[in-house]
Amino acid sequence: MITLDWINALFTIPSPVQAVVVISLIIAVGTALSKIKFMGVSLGVSFVFFIGIIAGNLGLSVDSAALNYAETFGLVLFVYTLGLYVGPNFFGAFRHEGTSFNLWGLAVIVVGTVMAVALCPLTGISLPTMVGLLCGATTNTPALGAAQQALEHMNLPTGGVALATAVTYPLGVVGVILGILIMRKLFVKPADLVPKSPVDEDHTFVCQFLIVNPAIEGRTIGELAVSTPLRFIVSRVWRQDEVLVPGASTHLHTGDNLMVVTNREDVSGLEILFGQRVERDWNNEEIDWNHIDHKVESRVIVLTRTALNGKLLGRIHLRDSFGVNVSRVTRGDVKLLATKDLRLQYGDRLTVVGEPKRVDSAEHFLGNSVKTLNEPNVGSIFFGMILGLALGAIPISFPGMDSPIRLGIAGGPIIMGILVGALGPHMHFISYTTRSASLMLRRLGLAMYLACLGLDAGKDFFSTVFRPEGLLWVGIGALLTIVPVLIVGCIALRTKKLDYGTICGILCGAMANPMALSYANDTIEGDTPSISYATVYPIGMFIRVIIAQVLIMFFV
Repeated sequence: MITLDWINALFTIPSPVQAVVVISLIIAVGTALSKIKFMGVSLGVSFVFFIGIIAGNLGLSVDSAALNYAETFGLVLFVYTLGLYVGPNFFGAFRHEGTSFNLWGLAVIVVGTVMAVALCPLTGISLPTMVGLLCGATTNTPALGAAQQALEHMNLPTGGVALATAVTYPLGVVGVILGILIMRKLFVKPADLVPKSPVDEDHTFVCQFLIVNPAIEGRTIGELAVSTPLRFIVSRVWRQDEVLVPGASTHLHTGDNLMVVTNREDVSGLEILFGQRVERDWNNEEIDWNHIDHKVESRVIVLTRTALNGKLLGRIHLRDSFGVNVSRVTRGDVKLLATKDLRLQYGDRLTVVGEPKRVDSAEHFLGNSVKTLNEPNVGSIFFGMILGLALGAIPISFPGMDSPIRLGIAGGPIIMGILVGALGPHMHFISYTTRSASLMLRRLGLAMYLACLGLDAGKDFFSTVFRPEGLLWVGIGALLTIVPVLIVGCIALRTKKLDYGTICGILCGAMANPMALSYANDTIEGDTPSISYATVYPIGMFIRVIIAQVLIMFFV
C-alpha cells in the first residue's frame, strides 16, 4: 500500500517533482521509440511529440504553470542555441543566398494565405476561424495572439480562433514532415541530396609556385601584397637547400619556390604574378606537413586565450613576436584564409608554421588549452537567452495597426543567438560552444518543448477532433500545411539551384516548425537545413504575425 501511494504521488499528484518525472518519462519513451522506422522512415526526436499526445489523452498531466515554464524554457533554449550555432556563418550565407531563401519562404506563406482565404466561401467557415486554422496549420502561436488582439479590438469573440488553432496545431507539426517526406519519395533525385551551397566550405587552396617572373626579383612579400588585389599568404620559401619562414619584409628572388595559401579563384592570377605553378597536389588531407621539412613544423593551435577573442589577426603580430606564420584558420568546419584583417574568435584553430621552438612560444601565447575549450560557457548562454527574451518583448508598431507586434519567445532568442554567434567576438563576448555541447543543448531544448506541447494538446485533442466540425477543420488544416510545402518545394527542386536539404530548411523555417527541422537534420547529411531555417525563420514568423492581423482588421 505504501508503495502504491509512493507511485501515485510520483506520477499523478501535482508537484515540481511530478512535473519533472512526467516530462522526463515522455522524453525517455519518445527518444527510445524514435529509432523505430515506419516504411523505412524514422521521425527521430519528433516521436516525443506523439508520446506526449498519448500521455495527455491517457490522463497524465502536470501543473499548468510548470508545464508552461518547461515548454517555454525548452523552446527558448532550442532556438537560441540554434541561432548561436549558425551565427558564425549566417551573414556570409545571407549575403550570398539570404534573399533567395526568404523569397522562397515568402512564397510558402503567400500560397498558404491565398488558400485559406479561398477556402472560406467554399467551406462556409468564417474568416476568423480560418485564420485560427491557418495559425495552427503553420504552428505560429504569435500569429494567433495577434489575431486575438485584433478581434478584441473589434469587440469580437476570440474563443473560436483559439479552438481552431488547437485542432490543427498537432497535425500542423506533423504535416510539414509529411510534406517533405512525400516530396523526397516522389520528386527527389540522388543529385538533389548533394549540397549545392555547402556550409562546410573550404575557402583556402594550397599551391606551389616557382618565381620566374623577373619583375618579382628583390621585391618583398609585403610590397607584392599591397600592389595586387590577389589575396595570398606565403607560408614557406624554399631557396636552394634552405627553407625559410617568410614575413612581410622577406625579399623574393628568381628561382625561389613558394608555398602559398590562397583562394581557389586567385590561383590563375598568382601564376601570372610569380611566373610558374608547380603541378603538385598540396590539398590532399593525407599530407603529413611535418615531414616536408625537418626544420619547419606545421601545428594546429586552438585559440583559448580570452584576451585575443575578437582581435584582428594582423594586430597580434605573431610573425614579429614569434617568427611564425598563420596559413589558415579553421572555424567550425569552415577553413578561412588567414589574412591580417581576419577577426579571431574563441575556439578558432590556427595552422601555425615555423621552427618548433618558435611554434611552442606561439602556442603558449594563443592558449591551446583543450580543457578550457571543453568547459561550457553556461553563463554566456543564459545571458544571451535573457537578451533574446528582452528583444522578443519589444513592441513594434506599424501604421494602421492599433496592436503592436512582438518577435515573441521564439523570434527574439533566435535573432539574438545569430547576432551573438556572428558578432560576439567584435564585442569580446565569448560565445563559443563545442559542437557536441551545442547539439546536446538543442536536442534537450527541443525534446522538452515537444513533450510539453504534446502533453498539453493531448488532453483535449481527440474530443475536439471528433466534434461535428472537427474533422473538417483537421482536413483543412492538413491542406494548409502540406499543399504549400509540396507546391513550393517541388518548384524549388525544378529550378535545380537549391539542394533538398536547403529546401527542407526553408520550408521548415517558413512554417515555423522546429520539429520538422529536427526530422530534416536527422535524415539529411550536413547542416544546410539549419542554415536555411535560421535565415528564413525570423522574417517568415514576423510576416505571418502581420498577415494574421491584416486579415482580421481589413476583411472581417
